[in-house]
Amino acid sequence: MPVNPEAVGTKGEPRRATWTADDCLLYSLGIGAGVADPVGQELEFTTENTAGVDQKVFPTFAVLAGFNAKGGRSAMSEAGTWDNRMLVHGEQGIKLHRPVPTDGEVEMVDEITHILDKGKGAVIGTKAVATLVSDGEPLFETTSAVFIMGEGGFGGDRGPSEKPNVAPDREPDHVVTYETRPDQALLYRLCGDRNPLHSDKQFSDVGGFPKPILHGLCTYGFTGRALLHTLCDSDPARFTAMEARFSSPVLPGEKLTIRMWGSGDGEAIFQTAGGDGRVVIDNGAVQFTT
Repeated sequence: MPVNPEAVGTKGEPRRATWTADDCLLYSLGIGAGVADPVGQELEFTTENTAGVDQKVFPTFAVLAGFNAKGGRSAMSEAGTWDNRMLVHGEQGIKLHRPVPTDGEVEMVDEITHILDKGKGAVIGTKAVATLVSDGEPLFETTSAVFIMGEGGFGGDRGPSEKPNVAPDREPDHVVTYETRPDQALLYRLCGDRNPLHSDKQFSDVGGFPKPILHGLCTYGFTGRALLHTLCDSDPARFTAMEARFSSPVLPGEKLTIRMWGSGDGEAIFQTAGGDGRVVIDNGAVQFTT
């Protein structure tokens, strides 16, 4: 069947996901840490045995921690059926209740929060709450929205027309530029997302791309890394929330420039631009403690 608008409010069954310190180290390398960052080699994120340095986890690892959760039915299983080649990641958000530990197990419950009719396609939004099994307390929440081309026109709500978190019409307060590697997607896929769109040219050709594209969540991780270092003094305990929309694909090897507006009141707006200046992540907002 096509997209099922009656699935709004559906909750999935509890599922569990685990990770180790090695997973966190690999993720850090996957989002470019450890080579040439303004703060140095980022050893607290890329090593576990440096003398006098405790390993830390990038806050954006939360999007990956539950990626391969197992043990029950996901809420999305009730959302209908479609051609997955027509699905693109539209939005991503995280909310951290405390820093992500280097080793952990969470129980996750997801819910379909909205299904919008955009005419040419449908948007399905979800939210997942992750509880740390060791103490039964919430660890983080994730929100996500996907756009499915060709699945609109069912007469549903279009959603708000105004975009949130619009960047001010002035120069940014902070700018950070990172290089991505030509093989960045091949490295990031080892974190768990093995979609061949990011590795197999036969798949990227179908989408009209000159070569396999970078994972959107990899670009999201590069962006969160810049926000953490610039606005939170590299302290994950100060980073509390991040949300943004994906607006253009990125090719491995491109430069990513993260622009930030505001920082003194615990909130900032951000955008990420590709090597040619086009905006690849838009309508971004980050919250942090000062």
